[in-house]
Amino acid sequence: MSDAGFFVWLSEPLQYRFVCRGLGMALLLGVSGGLIGCVLLLRRIVLMADSFGHSLLPGIGIAYLLVGPGMGGLFIGALIAGLCTTVMSGTINRLTRLKEDAAFGSLFVLCFAGGVALMSHVAAPVDLMHYLFGNVLGVTANDLYLVTAVSCGTVIATCIGYRALLMETFDPQFFRSCGGRSFLTHLLVLGATVLNLVAALQAVGMVLALGLFILPAVTAYLWCERFGTMLIVAAGYGGVAACAGLYVSYYLNLPSGACMVGCLGVGYLLSLLISPRHGIIARVVRSRRHEQEDSPAECTIR
Repeated sequence: MSDAGFFVWLSEPLQYRFVCRGLGMALLLGVSGGLIGCVLLLRRIVLMADSFGHSLLPGIGIAYLLVGPGMGGLFIGALIAGLCTTVMSGTINRLTRLKEDAAFGSLFVLCFAGGVALMSHVAAPVDLMHYLFGNVLGVTANDLYLVTAVSCGTVIATCIGYRALLMETFDPQFFRSCGGRSFLTHLLVLGATVLNLVAALQAVGMVLALGLFILPAVTAYLWCERFGTMLIVAAGYGGVAACAGLYVSYYLNLPSGACMVGCLGVGYLLSLLISPRHGIIARVVRSRRHEQEDSPAECTIR
């Protein structure tokens, strides 16, 4: 493809306003999701984001019942449900013998079951599928404003609280012993996770939203050795790959959310193979090299 042909290919979708809004949302969600995902990955609580996503469903159902299908009411309902789940799971973890993952898991099952029952009663099946799988090309200007606020807030909070995030991620006990507010930092991370999940509802839905968190983070983890570098790489890769997925969706007429997550997954699978230090190929080469060095030299008798 020539340079002119590539430019036409790149610019053709931009003549449609809904595609421009979708690209803006994909970029913003990819950046903020990559940042949050790095913290969740290193804290080994990344699957809690999935629990959060499913726990939003009761809030969406109640908001749908009270105020109708408007996105503003649904956002508030989902946000309240997510924050309540955060507080409840933290309280259960602190006041009982249950670990945090068990507290999240139990609440996730209850919330998801109640949410599905409620949504099946108050909404049509098409509406339920919309919130489960999303449609980034159907976003409105108000949706984009919301995502812009959430993503910019996530980036600013990460920059301001970088030191606290670093200590809470790698050594929370030392952070507490130094007078740091470890529990508050943890709750703020979970709150930011809820905000980004709610913001991603319209774009990719609850089912695929976890991909915007975990895939940029694990890809960056395979290439980076420092926390700051990992954050930058995850944010950049998340934004670029999500936009690339939207282009794939446009030209192949495939579901947008699935294509965004699919493009993120392609980079992850390639990184698994070719990462210079942690990839499969590099590990196999090092293993064979060590075997050759450790094997006794052959003696030739003449």
